[in-house]
Amino acid sequence: MKAIRIHRFNDEPRLEDIPAPGIGPDQVLVRVDAAALNPLDALVVSGVARHFFDIALPITLGTDFAGTIERVGMAVTGWSVGDRVICWADAGTGGGFAERAAVPADACVPLPPGLSAAEGAAIPTAGITAWHALFSAAGLKPGETVLVHAGAGGVGSFAIQFAHKAGARVIATASGDGVELARSLGADEVVDYRTQDFAAAVSGVDVVLDLVGGETQTRSYAVLRTGGRMVSTAMLPDEAIGKDRGITASMFYAKPYADRLGELVDAIAQQGVKVVIDRHVPIGSFNEAWARLTSGKARGKIVVSCAPGH
Repeated sequence: MKAIRIHRFNDEPRLEDIPAPGIGPDQVLVRVDAAALNPLDALVVSGVARHFFDIALPITLGTDFAGTIERVGMAVTGWSVGDRVICWADAGTGGGFAERAAVPADACVPLPPGLSAAEGAAIPTAGITAWHALFSAAGLKPGETVLVHAGAGGVGSFAIQFAHKAGARVIATASGDGVELARSLGADEVVDYRTQDFAAAVSGVDVVLDLVGGETQTRSYAVLRTGGRMVSTAMLPDEAIGKDRGITASMFYAKPYADRLGELVDAIAQQGVKVVIDRHVPIGSFNEAWARLTSGKARGKIVVSCAPGH
């Protein structure tokens, strides 16, 4: 079968022919229709992710994917051959960018009939990160104002919609065609960071969702009100600066947890949340998808078709 693999850290991911995986008693074999790229995949390739995950090389990349169950392990209950599923695998094992993937049965949730495989694959890491960073970590409440950095990206596009539907006032930063995209998703105000200084345009916000890090994070402390909250997915905030300014600053990282994912997928399907897909390419064109990911310019999620023949 076709799979996207690396054999050493810092290798360029390559398309290879490898045997289909076997499954253990608590696993299912999924025929993968679509898999989505995440910044985490780049961290796996660079080797940075080995500080957080036990990564055995060679590895097939891909943590977020969707498809159809082809086999079930002897100890598996609740799943049957033919079930359509979304899978959220551990980064240490990956497996999504392949025609077939073996995953623990409890890493799967049902793919709702109203969502395509590409949309389902795009949800796990980005959707969970956006939801729980906003509501579990930052405690965003109706009527509060949130500043979402990188509002046109994978996490940001979900965050704008979740915050808007929760009754918050949403300010986003974006650039180029991302400005109109952020508006269309529900942002009340969008700052084009290429032509405007967000720190001059925005003040007194309750929550900053930092998806960028670096200088953007450093300059974001000043836009928060006293008692405000900053949550970053990109870089550990400086708690001392936060304390000096009377704000709470923390970092959020989403780990695979199927029950939490299932609830979110159901909510996305029922509430009509738009799953923004930047591009959808066949596995044979993975290099194009990888270049788009590493450019940092994607509008929403980058999805790869993994079904045979693509």
